[in-house]
Amino acid sequence: MKFEIKIQNHFWFWGLYFLLNFLRWGAYFNDYEYSFKSNIIEFALHIPLVYFNLFVLVPRLVLKSKYLQYTLALLATLACIYILKTGLTYFVISKDIWPEANRDYQPFEINHILAVCIGELYVLAMASSIYLTLTWLKERERNRILTENQYKIKLKYLKTQIQPHFFFNTLNNLYALSLEQSNKVPDVIIKLSKLMEYVLYDIEGTQFVPLIKELDYIQNYIEIEKLRFENVSVAFNLESDIDTICVPPLLLISLIENAFKHGGINNEALKIKINCKITPENKLFFEIINNFTPSQNENSKNGIGLTNTKKRLKLIFKNDYQLSHKIKFNFYIIRLQIPVKNED
Repeated sequence: MKFEIKIQNHFWFWGLYFLLNFLRWGAYFNDYEYSFKSNIIEFALHIPLVYFNLFVLVPRLVLKSKYLQYTLALLATLACIYILKTGLTYFVISKDIWPEANRDYQPFEINHILAVCIGELYVLAMASSIYLTLTWLKERERNRILTENQYKIKLKYLKTQIQPHFFFNTLNNLYALSLEQSNKVPDVIIKLSKLMEYVLYDIEGTQFVPLIKELDYIQNYIEIEKLRFENVSVAFNLESDIDTICVPPLLLISLIENAFKHGGINNEALKIKINCKITPENKLFFEIINNFTPSQNENSKNGIGLTNTKKRLKLIFKNDYQLSHKIKFNFYIIRLQIPVKNED
């Protein structure tokens, strides 16, 4: 167990606790001199007992499930505390070792032993509870910060993994066009530069971006794919006002890319329909429908796009999202619903 609380806070705690006890018992018996002397002796024993318990007994015995040894060690410590307190009171303060009682008590009488031990256990329990609670709160905050940093690192890793994956596919497309000496190459390069500008500058360090910019990015990607595919039609249906809507960057592009990648295999006329709207619950509903050749799925390989999309959704929204896909009449349908943020 580490010494988690700042040293000055320990001094403040014991100082205020001593002052409270001194004033309380001094007023109770109307004898502040006796209250001061007795509290000096008691706190000289309270403090070592508390720290001996916290930093020696608990780590070596309690945390190792040695409860019997801990009990025996604590009883032995209380016995030493009793002997020291009784002896110091007798020789330093008064021959009456327990003036608060109704009669004179002699050392080692059972009532006096119980009173001293219960008093020590009370201080031990109170001080230890406060210390352990503050340490637990500090540790919880540390774990929260650590978890948040791990989340950011992992999310950044997934984003950087998506970007090379996407640009790798686009460069492949550009390479194929260049082999054909196509006049479409300049247009593809311009579109690709816009995509790279968005990824390198517009979304760097941001967790949410305006949906309208994300859709512009998607539109540029679609234009590149339409230059590559001879027979492809894309219908985009936007049903809501999205001027103030923000979403995580590069989250939707993998769904679009998946439609082109797998829908375009052996497909003479690829048709893609995209539906986008904001629901009354302030959530983004994004749906992609594309036709495909039934035999194509047997030969297609699973990419990392959708896998990363699922991981990012889990990290960002936990369970507050819906992602589903199905095949119906040679159409592949994927639907995503996520919460959105509104720009201030």
